Amino acid sequence: MKPTLQTRLGQQLSLTPQLRQAIRLLQLSAVELETELNQALESNPLLEREDEPEAGFGDAPAGDKAADAPSGEEAGDSPDSSEFDPGESIEWYEASAGDRRGGDDEPEELTAAAPVDLHAHLLWQLQLSHLGPRDLAIGQALIEAINDDGYLEGPLADIQAALLPEITADEAEIETVLHIIQHFDPVGAGARCLSECLRVQLSLLSPDTPGLDLARRLARDHLDALARQGAARLASQLGCPASAMDQAVALLRTLDPKPGAQVGGGEAEYIAPDAIAYRHGGVWKVSLAPGSQPRLAINRHYERLIGKASREDDSYLRGQLQEARWLIKSLETRADTLVRVARAIVRQQSAFLDHGHEAMRPLTLREVAEELGLHESTISRATTRKYLRTPRGTFEFKHFFSSGIATEHGGAASATAIQAMLRKLIEAENPRNPLSDQRLAETLKGEGIPVARRTVAKYREAMNIPASNERQRLA
Repeated sequence: MKPTLQTRLGQQLSLTPQLRQAIRLLQLSAVELETELNQALESNPLLEREDEPEAGFGDAPAGDKAADAPSGEEAGDSPDSSEFDPGESIEWYEASAGDRRGGDDEPEELTAAAPVDLHAHLLWQLQLSHLGPRDLAIGQALIEAINDDGYLEGPLADIQAALLPEITADEAEIETVLHIIQHFDPVGAGARCLSECLRVQLSLLSPDTPGLDLARRLARDHLDALARQGAARLASQLGCPASAMDQAVALLRTLDPKPGAQVGGGEAEYIAPDAIAYRHGGVWKVSLAPGSQPRLAINRHYERLIGKASREDDSYLRGQLQEARWLIKSLETRADTLVRVARAIVRQQSAFLDHGHEAMRPLTLREVAEELGLHESTISRATTRKYLRTPRGTFEFKHFFSSGIATEHGGAASATAIQAMLRKLIEAENPRNPLSDQRLAETLKGEGIPVARRTVAKYREAMNIPASNERQRLA
């Protein structure tokens, strides 16, 4: 074949260094951001900390616009929209004490968070796994979505969104990397449900392990029936000897249903919230939390040397000045994005702030992205390891997102709301005759929420609530 020249017209997204930096800063937690800035301050003489006045808890930071209200009130519409007086008509703790997850004796700017040792442990193994850069990026996104019990939170579509725009990955590719992570230490971390967690652990056992085949079958298909009916009745139903069932159940009991709890386990570290939701004059508002936005400035002494130093030094200082300006601008963009996302969450979930988890509405990353005119991957980064302090406790931004189930009244109930309803029903049940998953499903259906029994079982397990037969024994 003769070599030929061909002209093709196409579009390709090119990320500038400034945009890459803004994306990286957005996905950092507050602790990681502080580390990043300390390194920048040490390496760049054109950067310095900007002195800022001490801010009391709840004070809106200077220059920070007050949040949009659920009613559509825009920042700046009223004379008091930029800041508020903590002593002036703020219904901060109107929620009933029984609904709060934090009390009056909670430290004002600090709240307990789970240790992050598991993530560091998994990331360390990921770096040693000899994967390519693309798979490493996918693995990092997956590990960030694993909770402290070791379970992957959210669908793989959320991981796809978090990887964009740099990486476009299909679910099969993400699933392949997830399978690798699930076989890291602790084995089973990254599982999406208890069944998968146990099956991963069983997959590493020797084929001649007593009871292995039946244990795999139970883990795959019969965990709910085992919890509900007990080993003896299930053995009869499956037509297997009671001794074989006992052997398989004993093997399952040697496994760890919460592999993530193996790692760390020390004292919980404390985090400061990134944003605060408060009610002012009957309207929910949001501001950045005091101290959550590091303030950097240009060092004027070194800036004045530009144009006066030698050619080599002048070139170095100009380069450092440009990097310093980029970093300051990226910090401003990060803060603006976080507060916009927090405001959108509060507008969407104001019923939760007023009434508790039972009023949580279904919410997706895409809804918020469309409302704010941002990419879904930006919302994913802005909601990971970012925390909102509310009168009902401090929650990760992602806590406010969940799928929904259509109700018979034409609306929708979020998974979080349904879990809250289930917990309320179980807490009120007769301990001598606890409610089965089927009865719970029927009760919810009577409330207009058609939920299958297996869905009830899944939600109950997610809340670490035992099956009805176990609750009866505990009564």
